[in-house]
Amino acid sequence: MLSNQEVAEELLGKFGDQVYDFDEPYGLLTLSTTREDIIPVLEFLKDHKVFQINFLTDLTGIHYPDSPGKEFMVVYHAHSFIHNFRIRIKVSIAEADIHIPTATGLYACANWMERETFDFFGILFDGHPNLIRILNIEEMDYFPMRREYPLEDATREDKIDALFGR
Repeated sequence: MLSNQEVAEELLGKFGDQVYDFDEPYGLLTLSTTREDIIPVLEFLKDHKVFQINFLTDLTGIHYPDSPGKEFMVVYHAHSFIHNFRIRIKVSIAEADIHIPTATGLYACANWMERETFDFFGILFDGHPNLIRILNIEEMDYFPMRREYPLEDATREDKIDALFGR
């Protein structure tokens, strides 16, 4: 059975300070890396003869508009069926340079996950074989999951604060 400690130590031994911010929320090994190192880290975990973390469970984006230089984050969840072990890897990227390498060379399933992340957040996956919208119409000129719009319409008059406990 794999332990978070064992995997973290191997990653630190291989990548040094290119992997950082280790944490274990709810027992899930979580770490951060750079966009230059995300593919080598995923490849190391996938090809490791003991770990065999070879299934990409999820890939998504997050928008942090109030974090200058780190406005977007791409989050990868990977899984080892052999050891029933999961890991989360995060990569922060700036809105001014919203590019990250594609993981489709390692995981075929990354194709649609990256398309969905592009569709909703506008994150560009360099080297992706067909980076087009997957759920929204091509004519959309915005990315709906970005936190760029108010949650409520301030012009509405039918929403009285007292009726909503405010």
